[in-house]
Amino acid sequence: MAAPVILTLTLDAASHAFFTELRTQHFPKHCNYLEAHLTLFHHLSMEVVAENLPGIFCDRKSMLLDVTAIKNIGNGVAFAIANDELLQMHKQMQAAFDAHLVAQDRQRLWPHVTIQNKVTAFKARQTADLLQKDFNPFQIKGIGISAWRYLDGPWEFLASYPFNSK
Repeated sequence: MAAPVILTLTLDAASHAFFTELRTQHFPKHCNYLEAHLTLFHHLSMEVVAENLPGIFCDRKSMLLDVTAIKNIGNGVAFAIANDELLQMHKQMQAAFDAHLVAQDRQRLWPHVTIQNKVTAFKARQTADLLQKDFNPFQIKGIGISAWRYLDGPWEFLASYPFNSK
C-alpha cells in the first residue's frame, strides 16, 4: 500500500518563515522533521487528490486568515487560526473526498499551526507563557494547497495547487 498523502494549506512565504523559525526554536530537535504547516487532511491517496482537488480550486482566491491565539495543546503549543472561508473550503473538500476519508479527516477542522510538540506539559506551559507575553492577533495568507507523502516522520513534497491570485 502506498504511503498516505497529507494535504496542507500553503501559507505565504513570510508567514511560513515566521512559524518555521518558531518551530525550529521550540520543537525538540530530534523529532523536528518538518517545517511549519497547517494540516487539512492526514490520509489520502495521490490518485484521489489529483482527481478531485483541481476542480475545487479553479476560481478560489487567496484568503486572509486571522491568527487569534496561542494555545497550549498539552504537550506542545500551537497558534490558533480562524477563517470561515477556510472552514467552508474544508467541508467542500470533505464532500469531494468522502468515500476515501479516515475517521480523523471526517472531523471538523481546527485550523492551527503547531510550533512545539512532544514535550512535557511543564515545558509546553513555559513556551505558551513566553509567547503569550508579546502576542497580538495578526493575519496571514493562505495561497494554495500542498500535497505531501508521509514517510514515517519526514514528508516528501508531491504537488502544489495554488489559488488563483487574481
